[in-house]
Amino acid sequence: MKKWGILLMAVMLLTTVLAACGQDKEAKNSTQGSGASKKLILGLSADFPPYEFHIKNDKGEDEIVGFDVEIAKEIAKDMGAELEIKDMVFSSLLNELGSGRVDMVISGLSPSPERAKEIEMSQIYYNAKQAVVAREADKDKYATLESLEGLKIGVQKSSIQEDIAKEIPGAKLTSLAKISDIIMQLNSGRVDVAIIEGPVAESFVKNVEGIVITDAVPVTEDEGYVVGIKKGNKELLDQVNATLDRLIEDGSIEKFVEEASELSIR
Repeated sequence: MKKWGILLMAVMLLTTVLAACGQDKEAKNSTQGSGASKKLILGLSADFPPYEFHIKNDKGEDEIVGFDVEIAKEIAKDMGAELEIKDMVFSSLLNELGSGRVDMVISGLSPSPERAKEIEMSQIYYNAKQAVVAREADKDKYATLESLEGLKIGVQKSSIQEDIAKEIPGAKLTSLAKISDIIMQLNSGRVDVAIIEGPVAESFVKNVEGIVITDAVPVTEDEGYVVGIKKGNKELLDQVNATLDRLIEDGSIEKFVEEASELSIR
C-alpha cells in the first residue's frame, strides 16, 4: 500500500508540473500575441487639406484622410502595428507627444530650432511654399510682402505661419486653432489676409468662393515638413526614417499628394 501511495503522489506531482508548464506556455504565447497587435498612435490636426482632413466615405461614415495619413499607414505597416489616429488642435500636438499620449505627430509640421529642443524630428519628407490668401477684390492690393505691413493677418496658432507674420512690421495677428476659422475671419473682413501653407491654401481657394492666393510670397528658413517623435525615442525615429526613405525613393509621397489633393476638392 505504501508503494501505491508513493506512486499516486508522484503521478499527482507530475500532473501539476505539466499543467503549470502548459499555463506558462499559454501566457508566453498570449504576450507574443499582444506584441504582434501593438498600436502606433498618431497625433494630427485634421483641418489641413490635403495633408489631413475629414470626408464622408462610401459608407457615409466620417473618415480622416490625406497624404500625411497615408504616410502614417505605411510607417505602421512597416512596424507591424495597428494605426490609431487622434485628432486634436494643432497647438496641443507637441504637448501630447511629450506626455506620451501619442507616439508621433504628422501634421504639416515644420522643423525649427525651437522644436528640435523639444522633440525628435525625422528627415524632411515634403517641401512646400507659404501663401498669402486674400479676398478677390484685394488680390492686387496685397501683391508684395511690404503691402502686408500693418495689416490684420490670420494665422494658425503655434504654426510656422504665425512666426512669419510676427516678423511683418506692424502686423496685428489673429491666431486661431483651425484653418477653416481663419478663412471665415477673412471672408467676414475681420482679417485682411491669411498666411497659409501652399497646398492647404490652394485647397481652400478651390473650395471657398471669394478668396484667392496673391503674388506675395512669404519666405522662411524652415521650409519642408517632418514627422515629430518623442525626445529620446531613437528606435522609432530610425523606423520612421527608413519608411520615409522608401516612400521618397519609389515616388509614393508625390502620388499620395496628388491623390489627396484631388480628394480634397470633391
